[in-house]
Amino acid sequence: MASRLVPKAAAEEGGSGCTESHAVLLSPVGKLEISGCETGLHEIKLPQPSALPSGGAEPWAACELCGGAEELPEPLRQCAAWLRAYFCDPGRTASLPLPPFHHPLLRRDSFTKQVLWTLLRDVKFGEAVSYKQLADLAGNSKAARAVGGAMRSNPIPIIIPCHRVIRSGGQTGNYGGGHVLKEWLLSHEKLQKEKLAP
Repeated sequence: MASRLVPKAAAEEGGSGCTESHAVLLSPVGKLEISGCETGLHEIKLPQPSALPSGGAEPWAACELCGGAEELPEPLRQCAAWLRAYFCDPGRTASLPLPPFHHPLLRRDSFTKQVLWTLLRDVKFGEAVSYKQLADLAGNSKAARAVGGAMRSNPIPIIIPCHRVIRSGGQTGNYGGGHVLKEWLLSHEKLQKEKLAP
């Protein structure tokens, strides 16, 4: 399935002084809505699929950018490139720059920010951690519930991989994009990691 980036009209983000741009990326899991400005990525909105293709993204999924991509700010182009690689050529994600983030939640000091950055830095492609393990990694072993709250408020899913946080018993747990999407992403990463293994 090819990716297509379609710019929407720019809008002023309330009170932040930045001009927000929007785009829709057609992906193997449906439409991902991305927004941001010249400074950084604001948000990725997930689709709410009821059914997804099995087996992860196929190699034939070209994930090409088309239509108006050159008009988007650099952080959105970087986001689209990273997501294309994630779905279609995961081995490349490590060599691609992450887009800068410009969401208020990720700019102020908080436990949520600490947890999200820890998740991004320490839980690699194809891995999973429990809420308690992530709380330990973030420096507060008694904060598993707060970790759950941080996952619910993650403005940049997939790139900040809250889908990799599961329950201690091994069940996938909740996800902003729904249970089906979380299981698809975990399965996609597992299969792609096996293909990338030496």
